[in-house]
Amino acid sequence: MQLFGKSLDIPSAADALPGRPDPIVTADRHAVNGEPLKGDWTGLGTVVFALGCFWGAERIFWRTAGVKVTAVGYVGGHTPNPTYREVCTGRTGHTEGVLVVYDPAVVSFETLVKLFFESHDPTQGMRQGNDVGTQYRSAIFTESAQERASAEAIKAAYAATLKAKGYGPITTEIGGAVPFYYAETEHQQYLHKVPNGYCGLGGTGVGCPVGTGAAA
Repeated sequence: MQLFGKSLDIPSAADALPGRPDPIVTADRHAVNGEPLKGDWTGLGTVVFALGCFWGAERIFWRTAGVKVTAVGYVGGHTPNPTYREVCTGRTGHTEGVLVVYDPAVVSFETLVKLFFESHDPTQGMRQGNDVGTQYRSAIFTESAQERASAEAIKAAYAATLKAKGYGPITTEIGGAVPFYYAETEHQQYLHKVPNGYCGLGGTGVGCPVGTGAAA
């Protein structure tokens, strides 16, 4: 399938670009709060959200109370340690994701999922607004089976709400933990470095009916 001349089919592992064995160069610390982008997160929760171009998506989460670290990267595909240019070809299978590290005593997993769904249109498939391609598809990758089940329940509830407002089915992929490949330094916290930079995200304006409050 193609749209605007761009393939919207995820390649098989055999057809994906080969990538490389070593990680590409990225930043050591968060440009906004100085926290290490890679570290020991014992006692904290982690989840990866994909909701379109990761520049604006990351800013949504680093501004959220209880979020300790965010980082952008590539997730859900086949190519190990890809570059941005490779992901943009559509031949890696990856989507643009945001790693979110959070304190569950301050913000719950469900609250973050609610924020995720309300911050984009999860019914658009392989696109988000004017951004078209497999790297813009909607996805959630969780660390536990319990979190995955919670995300699926929230998706079902929001799907019913969206349907009542005339929207089509939610296309968000929900899966377990998969490798997260950090993006290049220039993409980390991009809209902090370039405050007037591009952000193509836009929600539906329909509230997600569940997932509020801090964890018990």
